[in-house]
Amino acid sequence: MSLAAITDRLKAAERRAGRTPGSVTLIAVSKVQTEERVRAVLDQGQRVFGENRVQEAQGRWPALQDAYSGVSLHLIGPLQTNKARAAVEMFDAIHSVDRLKLVQSLARLADERGTCPDLFVQVNTGAEPQKAGVLPDQADALIREMRALSLPVVGLMCIPPANLDPAPHFAALASLAARNGLEGLSMGMSDDFECAVALGATHIRVGSAIFGARVG
Repeated sequence: MSLAAITDRLKAAERRAGRTPGSVTLIAVSKVQTEERVRAVLDQGQRVFGENRVQEAQGRWPALQDAYSGVSLHLIGPLQTNKARAAVEMFDAIHSVDRLKLVQSLARLADERGTCPDLFVQVNTGAEPQKAGVLPDQADALIREMRALSLPVVGLMCIPPANLDPAPHFAALASLAARNGLEGLSMGMSDDFECAVALGATHIRVGSAIFGARVG
């Protein structure tokens, strides 16, 4: 596929769902893609990118941000507490906040720096033991703790179980967000983002359908 094809699909999904045009942010997931592929997407005008690992982003983006203005970086993969400082220095948003220890580390860094990226709480909607994310019945407490520490929690993120209908998971995330007065919903990837848009996604994360198959 291509960036243009994904953009057209996103616009159509917004229309079908009665959403305001441009209300859903497309995050181009550039993890393990070559610099040549990333530059090609940048050259087409895409400016919001997602990375899974802090170290990979550190190796890729400083030079690209010097070459291309207006790039916004989102961390969408699990964040180790010992990488929190590097993450808050590099990313505009972190989509994978999922435990109190990480929240406390982010709060200390926010106090120290006077700024903090936008934060999404990752919810393990399928309660999968191998997957990161706070369990749904523990999410409210984590959100309350983040607010008590004056952290900028803006929304929720989920990755539904593979090979299952994602719709119930997207709907559950939307319900959890509404209950907590959160507007951001980071949900939907290459194969299911139209469903996510219909159920309220504000951010979709698309990689292979834009860049092609991963190369690493």
